[in-house]
Amino acid sequence: MRWALVKVCLAVTTMVVVAFAVPLGLVVKEMARDRAISNAERHGAGMGPTLSITTDREELTRAVASSEAGGDGRMAVYVPAVGDAEAFEVGDPRAGARAVEATRKEGRARTTGVPGGFVVLQPTALSSGTAVVEIYVPEAEVSNGVTTAWVVLAGVGIALIIGSVAVADRLGVRMVQPAKRLVGAAHDLGEGKLGARVPEEGPTELRLAAVAFNSMADQVVQLLANERELAADLSHRLRTPLTVLRLNAASLGEGPAAEQTRTAVETLEREVDTIIRTARDAKPQTATAGPGAGCDAAEVIRERMAFWSALAEDEGREVRVAGVERPVRIPVARTELVAALDALLGNVFRHTPEGTAFSVDVHNGEDAVIVLVSDAGPGIAD
Repeated sequence: MRWALVKVCLAVTTMVVVAFAVPLGLVVKEMARDRAISNAERHGAGMGPTLSITTDREELTRAVASSEAGGDGRMAVYVPAVGDAEAFEVGDPRAGARAVEATRKEGRARTTGVPGGFVVLQPTALSSGTAVVEIYVPEAEVSNGVTTAWVVLAGVGIALIIGSVAVADRLGVRMVQPAKRLVGAAHDLGEGKLGARVPEEGPTELRLAAVAFNSMADQVVQLLANERELAADLSHRLRTPLTVLRLNAASLGEGPAAEQTRTAVETLEREVDTIIRTARDAKPQTATAGPGAGCDAAEVIRERMAFWSALAEDEGREVRVAGVERPVRIPVARTELVAALDALLGNVFRHTPEGTAFSVDVHNGEDAVIVLVSDAGPGIAD
C-alpha cells in the first residue's frame, strides 16, 4: 500500500510538473527571442533621425560606427538611389537584396534568418525613397538566459516531485502502520493472547476496523469467561451431592464394597476439584484489572450459604452468618471467592461430626476484609 501510494503520487506529480514546465519553458524561449528582436528594432529606429537629416555616406558611416550595434559590427544601412547618385550600403550587411527590397515594398519591419542568427530590417521613409536599417541579432543573444531559466524550472520541478514523494511516503506510513498493528493483533488473538488490542489510530476506515476488532476481542474474552464460569459453577453444584454421597459412604461401615465406594467418591471429588481449578486458572490474557474489578463479598456469601444450608439442615447443623447485611467490595474475582468459600465449607462437612455448628463472619476493616469460617468441632488431635 505504501509503495503503491508513492508510485501514484510520483506519476501524478510528474504529469503536473511536465504539463506546466514544458509550456512555461517554451514561453521563456519565445520571450527571450521577442526581447532580442525588440532591442534590434529599437537600435534600428535610432538611425531614423540621422537618415532624415542626411544620406551622405561618410556621415552615415560615422553615425553607424558611433551606435552600439554599429560598434559591434551588427548594423548596416541600405540607402536608395537619389537622382544621379547610386544606391549604397553602410556597415556590415548580411541580408540579401531580395529581403531588403521586400522590406521597402511592405513598408514595415521584418525578421529574416541568416547564418548564425537573425537580421531585423527596419524601413525608414525618406523624401527620395525608403532606406532600410539592418540590425544583426546573433543566436546567442536570442537564447540568452533561456538555458538558465530551463535549469531553474527543471530544478523546481524535481524538487516538487521529490517533495510530493516524501509527503506520500509519510502518508503511506501513517496508513500502513495502523494496518500492520491490526494484522499483528489478529495474529496474537489467533495464538491465544486474548489481551491483544489495537489502538484506534490512523485513517477513518482503519479506526473503524480497530474499533470492530477490539469489540470482537472483548466479545471473545467475555464468551470464554462465561464458559469457564459455567463450568466452574456446574462443578461447584456437584460439591453438595458429593458431600452427601461421601457421608453416606462413611456410614456403610467396613468391608471391601464400602472401601471401594469411598475410594470412588474420593476420586470423583478430586476430578471435580480438578475441573474447578482448571476453569479458575485458565484466565484470559487480558490487561490488569482496574479499580472497579472484584466482587461484593456479602452477596457471594449469602448466595453460597443459601446453597449449603440444605445440607446443614439435613445434618442438624446450626448455621450463623454475620456481617453480610451491607455490601462489602473486595478486589477478588467472584469465581475465586466462591471456590475458596466452598473449599472451607466443604472441609467443615468432611471433618466435623454431624450436628456440629459452624458460622461465617465478615469483618470489614479500614485496610482489610476478613472472611472467617469457624466451626464448633473438636479440632485436630495433637
